[in-house]
Amino acid sequence: MTQIFENISLAISGLRANKMRALLTMLGIIIGISSVIGIVMVGDSLTNSMTSSLQEMGANNVQIGLQQRESENGQSYTVSIDADDYISDEMIEQFLSDYDGQVEAVSVSEGMGSGRAVDGHKYANVSVSGVNDGYQTANHLKMQQGRFIAERDLKGVKNVAVVSDKFCNNMFAQGESPLGQEIKVNIGKDLYTFTIIGVYQYEQNALMSMMGAAASEKDMSTDLYLPITTSWKLTGAVEGYYSITALTKQGTDARALASEFEDYFNRFYARNEDFSISAISLDSIIDQYSSMMGTVQIAIAVIAAISLLVGGIGVMNIMLVSVTERTREIGTRKALGAKNSAIRLQFIVESVIICLIGGIIGIALGMLMGYSGAALLGFPARPSVQAIVIAVGFSMLIGVFFGYYPANKAAKLDPIEALRYE
Repeated sequence: MTQIFENISLAISGLRANKMRALLTMLGIIIGISSVIGIVMVGDSLTNSMTSSLQEMGANNVQIGLQQRESENGQSYTVSIDADDYISDEMIEQFLSDYDGQVEAVSVSEGMGSGRAVDGHKYANVSVSGVNDGYQTANHLKMQQGRFIAERDLKGVKNVAVVSDKFCNNMFAQGESPLGQEIKVNIGKDLYTFTIIGVYQYEQNALMSMMGAAASEKDMSTDLYLPITTSWKLTGAVEGYYSITALTKQGTDARALASEFEDYFNRFYARNEDFSISAISLDSIIDQYSSMMGTVQIAIAVIAAISLLVGGIGVMNIMLVSVTERTREIGTRKALGAKNSAIRLQFIVESVIICLIGGIIGIALGMLMGYSGAALLGFPARPSVQAIVIAVGFSMLIGVFFGYYPANKAAKLDPIEALRYE
């Protein structure tokens, strides 16, 4: 142990004596490890933020939708959807009745498109959607004023709307109640009038941020909700649903229920030659996304780690130069009785110290890069302890691997020839 500490002291003294050469030797290690740490940090930050956003959308949600059947010969073809192909209200009512203890709500929505509410010089950009009364529960909307779309609005096909607090900030004076107020909304070439019955709290998640929802509060587009029956009437769309979302109750296994829901709805499509039903839980989508992001992150990190190989070759090269420069010193030590193992250990320790210092600098630089990258993307950064430990261990391994050949060469030097070396 004493010998190791002496070799560490000698290695550090040698690095101090040749600072510039030592820094250039470490450069490949520093770049490689900082790149890996930075990529892992940004990747973890992105994955965690996106996963959190998906979970906020409802990890217990199960997406149920139409799926075109494959042809018998395996060829792809396009089939138009008839009115009888859609999921109907009767199917949903029966489904809710049969799964009353496991399903909390069913959400349906249908987009009408983007539009703009205008009142003189005031305006607010909106994305208009027709929804049902279960949409609020399934999407965890928080109401600030009034109420959400109710069953009576759906049955009465009423021209009512639920808007965001951001919408109200643009369209109404501070302290003015928006409830009961009429708004005019331009959608394409058409102008519609709706009465506000509720205001929900707008929350921008990481997914929307990634998609570029970084407009000013004045120009940002928020959702405006109508009864879906009203949107059908205004657009002349066929009454029925291409897809629905079932919110399972807490404590249930959403993945297992997804398979069960699929079998349940496919009973209605047993005689449908063109379409069947597929169901997938959002929880499984989150896992698939995390797995995909992890694979991409590893692939990029491996590419970045190639520079570690270059750095290792640089370490080997400088250690070979060091052996050549210190040939007489090695000869003197061997003449005084130093064993080959002691000479070998000296140079391996020196190589490990070079790589270890480079690794520590690389970790610090990588964390700085990771925090900066995550900040630019607007996500909270989390340093990966696992990546740091692996980086330190890997840098030491590089030192041993690429330092062994020069160290072994030094250990095998003939003492007489080494003393005669000029």
